[in-house]
Amino acid sequence: MPPDDADAHSIGVHLDRLLAERDMTLTELADRVGVTVVNLSVLKNGRAKAVRFSTLTALCRELGCQPGDLLSYQAG
Repeated sequence: MPPDDADAHSIGVHLDRLLAERDMTLTELADRVGVTVVNLSVLKNGRAKAVRFSTLTALCRELGCQPGDLLSYQAG
């Protein structure tokens, strides 16, 4: 059943932690992945409504991680 609030979701994004662990900036990652810093910031702050598989693939490639390292479900 979808949430009552169309903007609400229970997906956590762990981009800050992964960037810190790799000593990488958001700008550097955006350049490597080929997306804007603004779009990456929207994802990082949990405001993204969707993520393309191609973007998720590029993020995982550049961060050396699995999708589950980047995203998690947080029961509410």
